[in-house]
Amino acid sequence: MNRLFLLATLALAAGAAHAEVPEVRIARQFSMGYLQFNVIEHEHLIQKHAAALGIPEVKVSSFRFNGPAAMNDALLSDTVDIVGGSPHGMFTLWAKTRGTKQEVRAIAALVTLPFMITSNDPAILTIADLGKCKKIPVPSLRVSSPAIAVQMAAAKLYGIKEYARFDTAMVTMSPADATVALLGGVGEVNCNVALPPFLQQQLERPNIHVVANSFDLMGGPNTYTVSYTSAKFHDRDPKLAQAVYNALTEATARVNQDIRAAAKYWIEDSDSKLTVDFVAAAGSGKDVHWTTVPERTMQAADFMFEVGTIKVKPTSWKDYFFPEAYGLSGS
Repeated sequence: MNRLFLLATLALAAGAAHAEVPEVRIARQFSMGYLQFNVIEHEHLIQKHAAALGIPEVKVSSFRFNGPAAMNDALLSDTVDIVGGSPHGMFTLWAKTRGTKQEVRAIAALVTLPFMITSNDPAILTIADLGKCKKIPVPSLRVSSPAIAVQMAAAKLYGIKEYARFDTAMVTMSPADATVALLGGVGEVNCNVALPPFLQQQLERPNIHVVANSFDLMGGPNTYTVSYTSAKFHDRDPKLAQAVYNALTEATARVNQDIRAAAKYWIEDSDSKLTVDFVAAAGSGKDVHWTTVPERTMQAADFMFEVGTIKVKPTSWKDYFFPEAYGLSGS
């Protein structure tokens, strides 16, 4: 009888141990601002760094979303753990959850790169012409970096009180579908906020031109994407959180060392028809910097606070990053 009891106890313990294998569920969007996630998944970097910190097994899975609104909902509902998106999408959650157990903060920046407002209409040449845009596709309204860029363009031209002047022209659409619509020249999509590598696809066509550059609208080079999570995930297992940060750091170095390998991973994970040469070139332009250091994120947060999109004004970039990043010279 004692032997049977012992066997049952061991079986229950084994089952519990198996159930306690930690999981990291990663969410990202369709553009290539998340190459570190592709590297992390293909090269098993979270598992590697978790093992180094004494966590022998980690399950890693990934999901793709069209825009930050859906990803943010998934993060708040505990459907995903780590999100890759624009700082702007992260700010909305940080301001909403600040001071709670579910508080959302960034783990690390991913890349600084420019994106462009483009058009196929020869009459739309500068931001002064954006009123002629019939439809401007963006991944999510109000909270995506493309949507904020259009608002910044309006504010730069007409003043901060007119930041929403072009909002009625913006429609939700994936970057790939927006590119198809703009290149096809059918329907009302005659403008787009183009993200790599779809930007490079568009500019191959002689009838597509740049109307505005995000670096100009935002006052210089600025962080395009960040990784972020909730305090609930971060604090539940500090060693696992550190492993995620270490994996992002190594993945960033890997992208810088071998952009072609990262491009191959992105093509495979995105089911893309683009060539490795094309994606690698898009990810290694002169203004593209794969870095965990946040750049000019405070300017974006200040703008969103000033126009009322977020209700809390940060005093420092460290307000919305987790402590693992505090040693960086961010802004």
